[in-house]
Amino acid sequence: MGERKRHRILMVSDFFYPNFGGVENHIYYLSQCLLKLGHKVVVMTHAYNNRSGVRYMTGGLKVYYVPWKPFLMQNTFPTFYGTLPIVRTILIREKISLVHGHQAFSTLCHEALMHARTMGYKVVFTDHSLYGFADAGSIHMNKVLQFTLAEVSQAICVSHTSKENTVLRSGLPPEKVFVIPNAVDTAMFKPAPERLSSHEIVIVVISRLVYRKGADLLVEVIPEVRFIVGGDGPKRVRLEEMREKHSLQDRVEMLGAVQHSKVRSVLISGHIFLNSSLTEAFCIAILEAASCGLLTVSTRVGGVPEVLPDDMVVLAKPDPSDMVQAIEKAISILPTIDPQEMHNRMKELYNWHDVAKRTEIVYDRALKCSNQNLLQRLSRCVFRIYI
Repeated sequence: MGERKRHRILMVSDFFYPNFGGVENHIYYLSQCLLKLGHKVVVMTHAYNNRSGVRYMTGGLKVYYVPWKPFLMQNTFPTFYGTLPIVRTILIREKISLVHGHQAFSTLCHEALMHARTMGYKVVFTDHSLYGFADAGSIHMNKVLQFTLAEVSQAICVSHTSKENTVLRSGLPPEKVFVIPNAVDTAMFKPAPERLSSHEIVIVVISRLVYRKGADLLVEVIPEVRFIVGGDGPKRVRLEEMREKHSLQDRVEMLGAVQHSKVRSVLISGHIFLNSSLTEAFCIAILEAASCGLLTVSTRVGGVPEVLPDDMVVLAKPDPSDMVQAIEKAISILPTIDPQEMHNRMKELYNWHDVAKRTEIVYDRALKCSNQNLLQRLSRCVFRIYI
């Protein structure tokens, strides 16, 4: 590595493989690229079903599946100090120099960051989501975030909208927060060898079927065009009821949960990718679709307008009629889209190795931050609780 400093990094989050999602993919691909740069990377997450203990993944990535079971939305039950012994053991055993926590919703992340700072380690936090300010859940979550991030060395957000949201929610100084976007594995997501026939336009949706991802909005839009829907969740029942009500069995194909290895085969079976999220910090699914050569139609929410150039996406308000108009516009410009050219542009725009190098710079800055004594730490925490 020449003069570059080697880091020994502990990635911590409740969200990791075998569960699939944007956070899980981010941690995995970032870890793989950091390993190639010569750093030591260890991942800590909770047990998934019978997957418990220490496992090794591609590239020698070591994963600790600690024996904590999730109790709500893949989150472990908050224990405050219950995780201290195992966090301490991993930090000492692996000779960790820096702890990197992911996702504001992760209980394990918050506890690991707190314990790591108590032991004198530098910590970095990455926020992957947007959150509100008004409802009870948001107020509670923001107070937790303010307390946890009171001593964070540096923070990372995946979009400029996400940075603004995180700074307002946590009270972090803006100069401590960096914007490093997600990326896509363009070697995995390639266009179809032959261009699809435009005789029948097919729209693909791959998403968790939950309220935040706009599943209810999807119910209002689907009757107007033909869809392939991949994904599962509590809102799947509403989609199936809509399909029965409008007798759309021949025009709406419900695939259920789709394995990540099969996402490309689903994407290349369509012409347009639809994202109906009501809130989104970045949306990796849009990158995967664009890398496969699909034109994207998306709601204009959160950090989505920052993701793709204007000629690769059609944005709409989160309203059924506006979404239908956006789809009609996308259909009209489909003949001008070259899937292979779009794929080549995505190669240049988004690269995990570039993300890893930029994250490496944040790690270097974090290790240069000065340490605080116990009284300084307590005063910052108390101040954050009461602001």
